[in-house]
Amino acid sequence: MAEQKAERHLARNSVIVLAVLVGLYALAGFLLLPWWLEKALPEQLEQRMGWQAQVESIQVNPFALSMEAEGFAARDRADEPVTAFEKLRVDVSFLQLVRGIIGFEEIRLTEPDIRLDLLEDYSVNYARDWQNANPPASEPEPVQEPSEPPRLFFRQIAIEGGQLLFRDFSQPEAAEFLIEPLDLALNDLATWQREESDSQYSVTAAIGDQHIDWQGDLSVTPLYSEGRLRIADVRHDTLAHFLAPYLPWQLQDGAVTVESRYQLAGGDQFELITSGGKLSIRDLALALNEGDEEPALTTRALTVNDVGFDLTAREASVGMVTIEAPFVAASRDAEGMVDWVTSLPAGEQAAEAAGEEPASSAPAFRWSVEGVELTEGGVRWRDRVPETPAELALTDLAVTLGGLSQQMDEPVPYSLSAGLASGGSLRADGQVTPAPFNFEGALAGTDIALAAVEPYLQLGANLAVNDGRLGFDGNLDLDSQDDPMTGTFSGTAQIADLDLRLADQDGQLVSWQLLRLAPVEFNVNPARLEIGTVTLVQPAFNLVRDTGGAHNVERIVKTGADAGTEQAGAAQDDSAAEQSGEPDFIFRIGELLVEEGSVAYTDRTMEPVFNTTFDTLSGSVTGISNVPPQQGSVNLQGRLAGVAPVTFKGTLGALGTEDPSELQLNMDDLALPVLSPYFGRFLGYGVDSGKLKLDLDYEFTGTRLKASNQVVLDRMELGQAVASEEAVNAPVKLGLALLTDRQGVIEVDLPIEGDLSDPQFSVGQIVMRAFVNLLVKAAASPFSMLGSLADLAGFSSEELGQVSFVPGSVQLASGEAEKLSALAGALNDRPDLLLNIRGAVAAEADGLALLKAEREARGEPVTGEAWEQAQQAYRNGELSLPPETLGKLATDRGVAVRRLLQDTHGVPSDQLFTLEPSRQAAVDDQGQVTVPFNLDVR
Repeated sequence: MAEQKAERHLARNSVIVLAVLVGLYALAGFLLLPWWLEKALPEQLEQRMGWQAQVESIQVNPFALSMEAEGFAARDRADEPVTAFEKLRVDVSFLQLVRGIIGFEEIRLTEPDIRLDLLEDYSVNYARDWQNANPPASEPEPVQEPSEPPRLFFRQIAIEGGQLLFRDFSQPEAAEFLIEPLDLALNDLATWQREESDSQYSVTAAIGDQHIDWQGDLSVTPLYSEGRLRIADVRHDTLAHFLAPYLPWQLQDGAVTVESRYQLAGGDQFELITSGGKLSIRDLALALNEGDEEPALTTRALTVNDVGFDLTAREASVGMVTIEAPFVAASRDAEGMVDWVTSLPAGEQAAEAAGEEPASSAPAFRWSVEGVELTEGGVRWRDRVPETPAELALTDLAVTLGGLSQQMDEPVPYSLSAGLASGGSLRADGQVTPAPFNFEGALAGTDIALAAVEPYLQLGANLAVNDGRLGFDGNLDLDSQDDPMTGTFSGTAQIADLDLRLADQDGQLVSWQLLRLAPVEFNVNPARLEIGTVTLVQPAFNLVRDTGGAHNVERIVKTGADAGTEQAGAAQDDSAAEQSGEPDFIFRIGELLVEEGSVAYTDRTMEPVFNTTFDTLSGSVTGISNVPPQQGSVNLQGRLAGVAPVTFKGTLGALGTEDPSELQLNMDDLALPVLSPYFGRFLGYGVDSGKLKLDLDYEFTGTRLKASNQVVLDRMELGQAVASEEAVNAPVKLGLALLTDRQGVIEVDLPIEGDLSDPQFSVGQIVMRAFVNLLVKAAASPFSMLGSLADLAGFSSEELGQVSFVPGSVQLASGEAEKLSALAGALNDRPDLLLNIRGAVAAEADGLALLKAEREARGEPVTGEAWEQAQQAYRNGELSLPPETLGKLATDRGVAVRRLLQDTHGVPSDQLFTLEPSRQAAVDDQGQVTVPFNLDVR
C-alpha cells in the first residue's frame, strides 16, 4: 500500500514537474521570448548595422516551433528607410531537428520593402553599414580550418508582394528603380547532397511593365541549377543607365526581351550552358549624341533565335537573326569626319585604328550563326564635303546571309536588294569569304539616277547632271589571297538619256539616248579594261567658244592648288609606265558604233556669232587600244551644216604610243556663207556665195601631226566688207582672183606639221592662217602666183610681169610674143583679173634709136665719130626730136600690146585697161626697153 502510494506521489509529482516545466516553457515561449526579441532585435540592429529599428509585435509558438513578426521597419544612419516588412513567419521542423538537421518547414515574408543602394565604389549599403558598425579588429583573426557547412533544410521559402527600391550611385547620374511586385518561391532547399530531387524555385519581379520571370531547380551541394530566365520589355531608359559606361551612343526608344534556358554547376570548374535563348528588341531608336532629335539607328524589330552558349566548351551558337525595318543614318561633315566615328570615345577610335587584338593562349572560341535576314531596311548618307551637300538613300533594303561561323575561310551565301530614293534599284547575289577575303557576286543595277552623284562629280568636274540613268548587269569576283588584291568584272553596262551641262551655265553640253557597253571585262590587277562593242545612240555634243576664246569643254575639269602635285604624280606614273614598256592601265575596245550623232559648234568670238551643226553622224571605229601593235579602222559619215556630206576613214594605231594613225576626211558641197564670220575676221570680207570641198589627209605619230589639206573653193564670191582688227592688210580680192580659175574654182594644198601637245598648236587656226598667207602672197606678188598657177614653162615671174620692145619702135623683142600668149591664157582662165597696160619709153634708149632712124632717113652717118658726136649732142640737149615723138611711141606701144592680147589671143576687152603712158621705162641687159604690167581685180 505504501509502495503504491509512493508511486502515486511520484507520478503526481512528475506530472506536476512536467506541468510546471511545460508551463515555464510555454511562459518563456509565449511571453518571455517575444518580449526579449522585441527588445533585443532593435538593439542588435543598432549595434551591428547602425540602424534604428522597430517591430510592432513578435509572436512565438513554442509548441509549433513557429514565430511571426509583424510591422518591422528599420532606418539607417541617414534616417532613410532601409528595410521593412508587413509580416515574417518562420516555422521550424521538429522532426528535422531530431535528425540533427536545422530544418524549416516555412519561411514566408509578406510585403517586404527593401532599399538596396549600389554605391560609387560598387559596394552596397548593407555592407557599408556593417563595416561602419563593425570596424576590423587590430589583430587578424586566426585562420580557421574549413569545415562542413551546417545541415540546413528549407521546405519552403516565400516572398509575397515584395517591393525593392534599387538606387544606383555608381554612375555620374544617379538613378533609382522600383521593383514591384517581388515574389519568390523556393521549395526543398538543402545544404547537403541528397538523392532526392533538387529544390525548385521561382522568382517574379517587375519594374513597371518590365518583368523578370525566373524558375527552375537548385542544388546547393553540389552547386547546380537548371531553369529558365526571362527578362521582358526592359525599357530603353533602364538599359541606357546600365550600358552608359560601355555604350557611347544614346538610347532614345526601344524595349528588350531576353529569355533562355540554362544549366550551371560549380565544382573544380565552373560550368554554364544556355539553350533555346531568344533576344527580341522592339522599336529601337539610337542617337549618336545627346540632344540629337533624329536617331541615327532605328529598327522596328530585331529577333535572335535559338541562342546557345557553353562556357566549358567555349562555344556559342545563334539561330536566325531577323531584322525588320532597320534604318541607319550616317553623315560626313565638311572636314571629312563621319559622325559614327566621331561619336566614339577617343580611346576606342585609337584602338579601332590600331586594329590589334591581345594574344590569348586559351582555346579558340567557336561560334556560329544560322543566318541573317533583314527586310524593309533603309540607309541614308549625307555628305557635306562636296560644295553642294550630297544625300544618298537606300530604300526597301533586303539582305539575307547564310551560315556564319568562326571558320572565316568558309564561303557565306548572301543576297541583297535595294531601291534608291533618287530612282533605280540594286541587286547582288553570291557568296563572300571573310578571311582571306573573297567575293563572288552577280550584280545588277537598273535605272539608277545619276543626278544623285552630281555633288561628287563636281568635286573634280564643273558638271551638272540634268538627267541620266545607269544600268549594269554582271559578275564581280575579288580575291585577296595574294597582295595586291585581284578581281574581275564581267558583264554589261549602259547609261541612258544622259544630259550633262556645265554647272554654272544653261544649255546642254553632252547628251545621248543610249551608251551601251557589251560585253565588259575589267581586271583589277593588273588594271585592264576590255569592251567588245560600245554603242552610242544619238549622241549630241555642244561646243561653245566664249568671247574670251576659251571653249566650254576646257572648263569641265576643275583646277586647284594641288593640281601641280597631281600632275607631278601622274608624270611619275607615266615615266614608270614608259620604263616598263607597257601602260599601267590597258584598255581595248573591239568596236565603237555611232548612230545618229551630232555636234553643235558656236564661236562667240566671231561677229556675227558663228554657229553650225555636224549631224547624222554614224559609222564605226574598230580596234581601239593603247597596246601596240594595233591596227584599227575608222569609218564614219555625217553631214555638216545640214547639206555637206562628210566622211572619216583611215587606220588607227595604238593610242598614246608612237604607232602611226592615218585619217582621211572628205567633205563636199559646204555652202561657204556658213564660214562667212571667219572670212570676215581674217580677210575683212564676208562670203556671199560659193561652196567648199575638203580632202584632208592626216598622219599622227604619237603627238606629232603631218597633214595635207586639199581645199577647193567653188565660185566663191566675197560679200560686204567687215571691220576686223585681225583682217589682213592686203588686196584680198586680187589674191582670190589670182587663185580662181576659169571655172571659178580655187584649189590649193595647205600642208601643216606640228605637235598636238603644244598648247599653241591649233589645226583649224593654222589651216586658216595658211590660206590667208597664201592670199597675201598672191596679192603681193601677183605675177609670181599667176605664173605658178598657169604653169608657164620657161618664164620667170619677173618676166611675166613685163614686156620688152626694140628701142625706138613698137616691135616686140625676141620671145615676147610667146610671153604675151601665156599671159593671155592666164587672163582668159581668170575673168575677174584685170590687166593694166601702161605704154612707156626709155627717154635715152628710145630717143637715140629714133634719132638714128631719122639720120639714116636723111642720109647722115650713123657710125663712126660723127655718130658719137651726135649721140653726145643728144644727151647734152644740143640735138632733139620733135616733142610728140616719144609720147606717141609710148602710146603706140600700149595700144600694140592691148591689140595683140585682145585681137590675137582673145582676151576680153573688159579685162584690159590702158593707163597713161610713162617715160620711165627700164632697159634690160640686152638693151631692150621693158614695159611693166600690173594686175587688178574687178
